[in-house]
Amino acid sequence: MSSKVYTCGVFGLQAMAIEVEADVSSQLPGIFIVGLPDKAVEEARERVRSALKNSGCEFPRTKVTVNLAPADVKKEGSAYDLPIALALLVASGQLHSQAGFNSRLFLGELSLEGTLRAVPGVLVVARAARRLGFSELYIPAANAAEAALVEGLTVYAPKNLTELLNHLAGQEIIEPIAITNLDRITISDIPPDSDLSHIHGQEHAKRALEVAAAGGHNLLMSGPPGSGKTLLARALSGVLPPLTREEVLEVTEIYSVAGLLTSEQPLIRRRPFRSPHHTASEVALVGGGSNPRPGEISLSHRGVLFLDELPEFPRSVLESLRQPLEDGLVTVARAAATIQYPAQFILVAAMNPCPCGYAGDPVKPCTCTPGMIYRYQHKLSGPLLDRFDLHVNVPRLPFEKLELPSAEPSIKVQERIVVARQRQAERFGHQVKLNATMKLTDIKNLQLPAEAVELLRQAVNKFHLSGRVYHRVLKVARTIADLAGSVEITASHVAEALQYRPRGQNE
Repeated sequence: MSSKVYTCGVFGLQAMAIEVEADVSSQLPGIFIVGLPDKAVEEARERVRSALKNSGCEFPRTKVTVNLAPADVKKEGSAYDLPIALALLVASGQLHSQAGFNSRLFLGELSLEGTLRAVPGVLVVARAARRLGFSELYIPAANAAEAALVEGLTVYAPKNLTELLNHLAGQEIIEPIAITNLDRITISDIPPDSDLSHIHGQEHAKRALEVAAAGGHNLLMSGPPGSGKTLLARALSGVLPPLTREEVLEVTEIYSVAGLLTSEQPLIRRRPFRSPHHTASEVALVGGGSNPRPGEISLSHRGVLFLDELPEFPRSVLESLRQPLEDGLVTVARAAATIQYPAQFILVAAMNPCPCGYAGDPVKPCTCTPGMIYRYQHKLSGPLLDRFDLHVNVPRLPFEKLELPSAEPSIKVQERIVVARQRQAERFGHQVKLNATMKLTDIKNLQLPAEAVELLRQAVNKFHLSGRVYHRVLKVARTIADLAGSVEITASHVAEALQYRPRGQNE
């Protein structure tokens, strides 16, 4: 006798319907799982055997063949345990359901006692289940809050296999979980990591933060140790606009696939702020691996990726950022498949001017030789530096500035940023939302008065700006104009944008 139960396999941020077929035949006992299973799927035979026994069911004592179709797609992870167990019970005549299994989708890991354990990627599966036409989804109770984000789908979250079997047999019905109304979720009660009002002085750097947040521009800060670079970077997350409903689901999907959601935090409500250590590998930063998972740049999607001590990162790791910064996504190519993860983030980096950190400091003398300073600063390639729209020097603060009254709070700055982003959305529509993501055709459509064009011409000729830098100056100038509420880009906006170029490019 054969049976068929449906589940989903997660590949990147996409989910594919998988048919779990089981056949019980009168041959020598044994269970065989086919359909390109990985080690975790192959080991399901032992978990399922013990789970069925401890749930009051009988494991078939004949030959059992389990096929995961389509057979040419690699199956990975422990989420296939539950559908395999159900397929065996149906094939052996121990489970009957009047409603059938064609409109139901199951996934979950089984413990040896039959308890259902959480699995990653449930939000992706839930959205795919609705799209594929399934009406019911059965998942572990620990993933209930995650699946509750998807409307138009009846979700059941049993705690163990026995509870599920009683429900399917019509003996003890499980109540479906309540759907979470995303429109009622707010983030106003979540304080920012660092409020700008707590940072005294550094007005130029604060202005750069505001421009970066308004237009989605990348920012590089340089200065001696203790000048406030890390504090400023963390303050950026507090001035970014709240996530939209669709952005909440986008970010939560990535964290779901990465297995970073918990029952206490099933929803990412704030823009991410990720700060990997400089010893992070290329795979940890970009994503991938033998079992591909999102990296730090994807976990920073719609938020901020902060790289402290930028020159200490391996050069190969930093160079791997160039393509995602341009395209807004990262592509992980493997022999079996190619997976793409979104990576639209604001890159904020901090560095010291030299190995000891005090080159150019008016108080503490630098102990580095010119050669050491040269090698340290040239760890970063020109193409990577070009991708930072804003370059800001963060100097040491004198005592007088440290004792200044409280500065403007983050909420006030956020209000200006929200208005500036609304102007961008109205100007570009849904294809381009931020000035930093403008395409070449959008840049050519910018209207500049003669004074602004002349200033740009002088800057390009005198400082030998590359074509990429020229376009980035225009993008930053457009953002500055949006913050000022100006329809056109004036010469003063261009002048401020040029101030954010590194010294070697604008002096």
